[in-house]
Amino acid sequence: MKVKYELVDECDKARYGILHTNHGDFETPMFMPVGTQATVKTLSPEELKDMKSAIILSNTYHLWLRPGEDIVNKAGGLHKFMNYDGPILTDSGGFQVFSLAKNKKKDIVEEGVLFKSHLDGKKLFLTPELSIQIQNKLDSDIAMSFDECPPASASYEYLKNSIERTLRWAKRGKDVHSNKNQSLFGIIQGGPHEDLRKYSAIETVKMDFDGYSIGGVANDGESKDDMYKAIDYSIPYIPKDKPRYLMGVGDPVDIIEGVIRGIDMFDCVLPTRLARHGNAFTHNGKINIKNAKYKEDFTPIESTCDCYTCKHYTKAYIRHLITSDETFGARLLSIHNIRFLIKLTEELRVAIKEKNIYEYREKFLQNYLGDKYDKNIKG
Repeated sequence: MKVKYELVDECDKARYGILHTNHGDFETPMFMPVGTQATVKTLSPEELKDMKSAIILSNTYHLWLRPGEDIVNKAGGLHKFMNYDGPILTDSGGFQVFSLAKNKKKDIVEEGVLFKSHLDGKKLFLTPELSIQIQNKLDSDIAMSFDECPPASASYEYLKNSIERTLRWAKRGKDVHSNKNQSLFGIIQGGPHEDLRKYSAIETVKMDFDGYSIGGVANDGESKDDMYKAIDYSIPYIPKDKPRYLMGVGDPVDIIEGVIRGIDMFDCVLPTRLARHGNAFTHNGKINIKNAKYKEDFTPIESTCDCYTCKHYTKAYIRHLITSDETFGARLLSIHNIRFLIKLTEELRVAIKEKNIYEYREKFLQNYLGDKYDKNIKG
């Protein structure tokens, strides 16, 4: 079965809905933890379920390089390979090609992208067709179209040509998509330019994908203002009965702003990456657990948090683990950070149903940003 989006309630542009998948029905807005190489770093599938995780994301590029899509296919697909019975989304590998390719050297041609592996420097050639064929074998619930990810510094003219190429690649990928139980999402590009976003959205929607994502907002160099513009310029042209996915975004402020603008799905490596560096989300902003003031702090990261970490461990203990380079410390912080973002989307769903999304944003930002909070922020 293809994923289906059911719109249940709205508060201005913000949407509360249910995403029906082959592996269960899940409420949106939702945050999707990233399991790049068929695992969310340091965490088990059981722990993800305890955090009330819905969809997780795995990466086509990384799984293509190792262990290879054929091995995953022989195992019975990603769900069986990694023992995760919830829905899985695979991204196309496009972002990794443009961000991880060895020496950043790549040749973009009409057929695809020639680049060097970040692992061993081996020459690789990834095409829209190959990206989709790999994802067909991975057997994720949702596959993503292969797109070009231009840098924030790209000129208007370059972005215009890049959109045309991405549209051609999207059609080529859709033409070879053969997994009848797998949904395929299209990707809207265009930088911060209203006319390019509108054109990209309209032309992508014409191809009738199962869902739509807004790309090009998490590359190096984009400002938050440009990100919000990209959403505002794209949303009006995406059908209301299809899920809307903002790619690579996991900052709490950006999740709230995305939801207010009509986004349903988010993903990011941020919660686990921050955890590995000793950082934790709290409602009063991010904290660095390595700070000396936590050495004798025998309270949880947040007393109101319902995660496993906050129920059982103190800042002092987690600080000891992190400063001692113990993996368990990163695990505990990852559990907290992921649960924090999932809980944030749960609270946003309640705010949408209770029609107080803007009041929720103001209260959250006042606490989270403190003195940095701008009361004049626009919705």
